[in-house]
Amino acid sequence: MIIKRYLVNNMNEAMTRIRYELGQDAIIISQRKIRKAGIQGFFSKKILEVTAAIENVKKNEEDISDSIAAIRNAVEKEASQSNIKKNEQYNNKEDITEDKRAVESSNNNELIKEMQEMKSLINDMVIKTPEKAPRRTKLQIKLEDSDLNEKLIKKVITKTKAIDDEMEENQKAMLALEKMIPTSMVKMEGSVVLVGPTGVGKTTTIAKLAGRLSLLEKKKVGLITIDTYRIGAVEQLKTYADIMNIPFKVVFSIKEMENAVDELKKCDVILIDTTGRSSKNTMHISELRAFIDKVNTDNIHLVISSTTKTKDVDSIVEGFKVLNYNNVIITKLDETTTYGSILNILDAAKKPLSFITTGQNVPDDIKYISPNEVSNLILGEDSIC
Repeated sequence: MIIKRYLVNNMNEAMTRIRYELGQDAIIISQRKIRKAGIQGFFSKKILEVTAAIENVKKNEEDISDSIAAIRNAVEKEASQSNIKKNEQYNNKEDITEDKRAVESSNNNELIKEMQEMKSLINDMVIKTPEKAPRRTKLQIKLEDSDLNEKLIKKVITKTKAIDDEMEENQKAMLALEKMIPTSMVKMEGSVVLVGPTGVGKTTTIAKLAGRLSLLEKKKVGLITIDTYRIGAVEQLKTYADIMNIPFKVVFSIKEMENAVDELKKCDVILIDTTGRSSKNTMHISELRAFIDKVNTDNIHLVISSTTKTKDVDSIVEGFKVLNYNNVIITKLDETTTYGSILNILDAAKKPLSFITTGQNVPDDIKYISPNEVSNLILGEDSIC
């Protein structure tokens, strides 16, 4: 900021000089009538002192702060000079008459008043000036672009900075992320139950698991569904069962659940598809828990879509906790271009990731994914499609 002071006879003269020297964008920050310096000045006609300022070209927060500091310094300098003059005048008491003292007192009071007004103006400018936002690093921008939530972004950055190594920041972030991603090479044996909200792809995921286990791993697989509410769900799973030539049972009651599990006890794996439930409907979740309790298994997977809104993730993982799920399957990674949701979900659930699904193809589009692969996805080093 450029600040200049003008001694003129009137405001028209001041405006002409200010526009000529500082331009149209200059602003007047103070004006007052003063007397010329020296003894003779006390008896001469007052002249007009006008202080004007013009901003530099840059308009960012740093320049605003510099401008405020410049004004503050100018005010303090003027006050200091006034005090010096005051002391000099009082040191020469023999030359100052009572009338002169009265004039001086009046001038000082006027100066003090204007200084107070200027101080108030500067304080208002400081209050209204926004704090300069800290500069975002490339890593922070990358994590934000991946839709990682704010809490996890801070955690990743903190862990990255804590790695004492000469590696590049991206490599450090990769290591930090890997340690934050729990995965599980769970054994698919006995009864395996899939639970989750509606629309996340549980039935298709069951079919993929059945194809993987029976066709690729050559295990004897049985299918059970209690999803009798959704139109076409039973027919869809029965079609898959017929194609893969595996036994299939439909369950309507808790008693039938016990019988179905008993009839399929010779299978290596019994995959159980459940009705999609809202995590907010505690009554429906309790009904589902009654069915699962009859299965007597601790191999329960929460199925949740990678496209789920961040705000809804907490509600879902909390609502299904009563079912005691111990693994997470994340679906529909082919339907998103950002993968921070993987870590958002795992952090909220506090359970390991067992599988991801990447499309509609049965049984191909389901797989185990390592922490390193997840890290690559989050940091944009890789993609699903």
